[in-house]
Amino acid sequence: MKYAAAIVFLSAAVAAGCASDPPKPAAAPMPTRAATVRPAPAVAAPIEKPGDDPSRSNINISDEIKKACGITDSEAFFSYDSANVRPQDKAVLKKLADCFSTGPLKGRELRLVGHADPRGEEEYNMVLGGRRADNVKSAIADEGLSAAKIATTSRGELDAIGTDDDSWAKDRRVDVVLGK
Repeated sequence: MKYAAAIVFLSAAVAAGCASDPPKPAAAPMPTRAATVRPAPAVAAPIEKPGDDPSRSNINISDEIKKACGITDSEAFFSYDSANVRPQDKAVLKKLADCFSTGPLKGRELRLVGHADPRGEEEYNMVLGGRRADNVKSAIADEGLSAAKIATTSRGELDAIGTDDDSWAKDRRVDVVLGK
């Protein structure tokens, strides 16, 4: 039985090969770009340093916004390798949300620029700055400002000027500025 099936299969293959239509040339293969696989950046585990407190962050509000929104100098600090927004910062974020949704800056765009200190890989720091800005955006949106009115970007370590623990703490921040 298997022999008969094989003969039928071979006969069909031979008949197809002897058909009157000339065989079509094989289509030229489309050039493809080799997939570039970039290795994940090597990120060392965070180095514990004095003052690296995950409950601290830095939200730097421009003087123009502070004045328009009636916000006093209040600080929050980002720790090394952290993008957390502290619960106690909610009052300031609520003032920002109110000011941009119903207050003096109603209709204006709020822009958040994330920063990182120079420790770590450049790409990692760029992502970390973006996470910081995105987390502040989420917290402000949770307080009532439409997320569509908040733009985020990251400068990573590009503007970092710190050289020690105290000055690196100032590099870890989100700048809150007026958008265009």
